[in-house]
Amino acid sequence: MNFSDIFKSSFLENVASISLLDMILALALSFAIGFFIFFVYKKTYAGVMYSSSFGVTLVALTMVSTFVILAVTSNVVLSLGMVGALSIVRFRTAIKEPLDIAFLFWAIAAGIVLAAGMIPLAMFGSLAIGGVLYFFINRKAYVNPYIVVIRCEDQNAEANAMDFLAEQTERCVVKSKTVQKGSIEINAEIRLKDQNTGFINTLTDMNGVTSAVLVSYNGDYMG
Repeated sequence: MNFSDIFKSSFLENVASISLLDMILALALSFAIGFFIFFVYKKTYAGVMYSSSFGVTLVALTMVSTFVILAVTSNVVLSLGMVGALSIVRFRTAIKEPLDIAFLFWAIAAGIVLAAGMIPLAMFGSLAIGGVLYFFINRKAYVNPYIVVIRCEDQNAEANAMDFLAEQTERCVVKSKTVQKGSIEINAEIRLKDQNTGFINTLTDMNGVTSAVLVSYNGDYMG
């Protein structure tokens, strides 16, 4: 080993393995695609509590996947080490919405495809996936259901209340019924004919009906 060998480093030799222009272009495109994924997620979100941090995570995940794959494709030895390093990573965060998994895989796949140099596939594939998700999620071929909780004093009041609901709503299905001495509680799923909820006031004024509560239901259902 001579004096010049001391300053030689394999780490410094890899600095120029990827050009600066390729880095800037890949990260800029990954940011654009990640922002598009975030936009589609925000427009198609149908859950109860919207998390803005998850949307930012989609953008960051796309960019992280891009520069990781850029490093892997430039060095075969690094790719083997990266596989071993990522195999020990475990995520403990629970996914509340099943559709969020599709957005996570979409962000990762877009970053990988983009870093592999398949820019048209990453762009047109993201546009196609975004269009499909936006169409099917926002396409509502049903009427939003509601849950009505009614408390009645006796069986006659229950029959009158259910007949009134059947007349005022498009559909009325009893989901549960709780009977106690001097009190009957009914949970019914209804579909409104229009957005007018004034019939609940009339229902409360009926003889034998002590209370009536109308709750919007945003869960999954069939029919």
